[in-house]
Amino acid sequence: MKRLFLVAIVSFFALGVHAQTSNCWGETPEDSLFCLEKVNLFKVHYEAKNYQDAYNNWQMVINKCPCSWDAIYTYSQTMLDNLIKDETDSLAKRRLIDTLLWTYDVRNTYFPKKFSEGSCIGFKALNMLRYNTDELNAEPNKYKDIFKMFEQSVELDKENTQPTIWNNYFQLAKAMVAFENDTTIIIDAYERATTYIKIGVTEQYKRFDQQTARLEELQQKYNEKLVDPGEYQRVYPLLIRDTARINNFITTYEQTLSNIEKTFTPYAPCEVLMEVYGRKMDQMRDDINALKKMLLLFQNSKDCLKGNTLFEEALGIVYKNEPSADAAFWMGNFLIQRDDKTSEDYETIIKYYNEALALYETNEEKSTVQYMIATVYFLQQKFVESRSAALEAIRLKSNNGQAYMLIGDLYSQSGSRCSGGDNLPYAYNWAAADKYIRAAAVDPSLSEVAAQKRNSLPYPTKDAKFERGLNSGDTYRVGCWINETTTVR
Repeated sequence: MKRLFLVAIVSFFALGVHAQTSNCWGETPEDSLFCLEKVNLFKVHYEAKNYQDAYNNWQMVINKCPCSWDAIYTYSQTMLDNLIKDETDSLAKRRLIDTLLWTYDVRNTYFPKKFSEGSCIGFKALNMLRYNTDELNAEPNKYKDIFKMFEQSVELDKENTQPTIWNNYFQLAKAMVAFENDTTIIIDAYERATTYIKIGVTEQYKRFDQQTARLEELQQKYNEKLVDPGEYQRVYPLLIRDTARINNFITTYEQTLSNIEKTFTPYAPCEVLMEVYGRKMDQMRDDINALKKMLLLFQNSKDCLKGNTLFEEALGIVYKNEPSADAAFWMGNFLIQRDDKTSEDYETIIKYYNEALALYETNEEKSTVQYMIATVYFLQQKFVESRSAALEAIRLKSNNGQAYMLIGDLYSQSGSRCSGGDNLPYAYNWAAADKYIRAAAVDPSLSEVAAQKRNSLPYPTKDAKFERGLNSGDTYRVGCWINETTTVR
């Protein structure tokens, strides 16, 4: 019996079981064997999508050994969703819904390392929205309770809040604005989202940069024969997989934030933000965290910096009391909005951007700052300096399409001085077109704007090309400061 018991325990852990207490698989060896059998049967039926049979075994596992295997909770959402969908008896359906909600009450208790308290509260709130529609419509005030659950979830998990929770929390915030006739509800929700998602994405960019550096180091050592081929073949796929996973995380959260911004925009035009924070400013002056949230909100609001005295006052307080990369970056962004800037103003803007550049930790952030530095030089018609900064932005982030677009703009504004050695008019626009094409290739979201810019470019006339013996597809060297080889169009 002892040997059989040991075999059962070994098999049990082979399933990925993480017991929290010594009796998670029952009080006796017989209980453990029973639990192992039911867990195995649950797994088999679940994978075969025999959800009713899976549920029968799941119930026995839950009753006898609820902390035996974390996947009995991970898989419960899909299993119970299917059972609820197929159930025709209203009382039986209600019991299944309650069971699903109950799983989110207990999973953090049994597996706190696997399921955070915040995520459990958030997904319970989400399922209450999904399955309690009739009850909620009958008693609309209950929406408030669910909204508070989402708020609690977000405040517990902060930057680790999952995209599904963010999206549903924000959609409910939108509904609460109509219900309460209070725009500050969605403003508060937006403050949370922009603050925490930015932190989460920044941390992932740090990890991405670290993984990329490890990949480059491994590849270099392999090329120099400093790494055994077997070790390279083992480590390289792991690094690629982790890098892809981190990149997918970043993409998902950035898309989540983009969706939130689209939802938020109609509710808080600049004048509304000015009114809301104008009333709150007296109470916020000594609250640096609140001021930073307000600054982020204004920073993300289009055309809301120019002449914004609230932003200027809050930014001055934050920069003085807690200088940071963001504060320096925002100082530069605020000053660049001003009209009639002097050369001294431009120097000050560059100073703030360089300060931000020194303090930011990720290549993503540094690339953004370099692009802004390139923009400042562009405004000053310092073409060489502007291109250098834009190229550095691209080096830091290869898909920085805005930087490619800016170089295209620089080339298109170079004038006849940047024709080839034979002074072919508008030849520089071939080089500009190359950059617009590249911008759209690395960042498809810029495709439409890049196409518009490219289609508006004047090119050398057929006669001018004929005189020089140039045909479409030929290579051509654009001179002047551009000094690039391009293609005749």
